Amino acid sequence: MAFENKAKFPLWVYPQTIENVRTHYKHDNCKSQSEFIEKAIAFYIGYLDEERSVNYISPMITETVKSTIAGTEQRLSRLLFKVAVELGKISNMLAAVHDIDDETLRQLQSMCVNEVRRINGIISYEDAVEFQKE
Repeated sequence: MAFENKAKFPLWVYPQTIENVRTHYKHDNCKSQSEFIEKAIAFYIGYLDEERSVNYISPMITETVKSTIAGTEQRLSRLLFKVAVELGKISNMLAAVHDIDDETLRQLQSMCVNEVRRINGIISYEDAVEFQKE
């Protein structure tokens, strides 16, 4: 910026502030104390604008995350429904083919609950085949 485009105005500051400017303006590669003060003002204005931006952007990010989670929840719900239908079909086919008494069914239920807890819900067909062969 050219010197002739600058405006002069009174600035009232504490003596300690003047001392801080005198001490720091050369460390910031400023040619004058006025340049240092101008850079400080520009920095503070940027800080204030950024704060407003955060207040504007934060709700937008929140809404975007909420809608993404809602979409994911809907997809997972549809997939779980499809899995439940397939599991129901398999269970009914097995029940039709095998004659299992009530006590065996209760033991199977208990065994499966304990196994799912132990393996944290990750079931593999290979592990089930291996277990049945034991």
